[in-house]
Amino acid sequence: MLLKPETVLGNYAITEAIGAGGMGEVYRARDKKLGRDVAIKVLPDAFAQDAERLARFKREAKVLASLNHPNIASLYGLEQSESTHYLVLELVEGDTLAERISRGAIPVDEARDFASKIALAVEAAHEKGIIHRDLKPANIKITLDGDIKVLDFGLAKTYAGAGTEAQSSALSQSPTLTRQGTMVGAILGTAAYMSPEQAKGKTVDKRTDIWAFGAVLFEMLTGRRAFDGEDFSEILAAIIGGEPDWTAVSADVPEAVTALLRRWHVSALCAVRAPGLRT
Repeated sequence: MLLKPETVLGNYAITEAIGAGGMGEVYRARDKKLGRDVAIKVLPDAFAQDAERLARFKREAKVLASLNHPNIASLYGLEQSESTHYLVLELVEGDTLAERISRGAIPVDEARDFASKIALAVEAAHEKGIIHRDLKPANIKITLDGDIKVLDFGLAKTYAGAGTEAQSSALSQSPTLTRQGTMVGAILGTAAYMSPEQAKGKTVDKRTDIWAFGAVLFEMLTGRRAFDGEDFSEILAAIIGGEPDWTAVSADVPEAVTALLRRWHVSALCAVRAPGLRT
């Protein structure tokens, strides 16, 4: 469903489309009651028409709305206008971290500041039992005043379908879901930031966000992905059996930071073989 400008959903007047993906179209809208701009994420029709998934999402949304942290974009509510179900979210202006990295590696001091704020956001969510599951530069915004906002906490899990037990397990561990992503055992999403256990289709916990955080930090410091390949299979193989190109880390990066990245990678691989080692 593509909404045109001036379309009205409840108290919200759509002003423009700002994004689209497997989790639905995203629009800038004006909250007519409170006089502020918000982001509206319209749920895909296939999702909204599934009563069981919608009920589950409503339960999860209550938990996600409880997140209150300066580095986490807020979820204001889950609403319905006639047959359209939509999320009302904090509108965060500015570039994504992915857009910033596309212009080159980020200076060490700036990268450390960003990393610290991302870590605080992740820690705050984990304290409430919420795992992001899809932490990546495209889900992190740099505000106009240089602050950090992490987007879409927990939404990957809430978009998982019911289906068989095997389907539910596989999808609930997957990042950004596509509308067609219903095959049993499918591993979906942004492969480059998936933890080894995600790549293997195993159950994930907060450690999968720690893995993604390390991958994001490496990319900020080098301007390139920690794990890459020509196709999905090559990327997953690199995650499970390869290692980052450590020569890409500039000599300007303090040894303590480089050592932290190496420890992140080693402990992550150990955790695949001996769960519990990565903390």
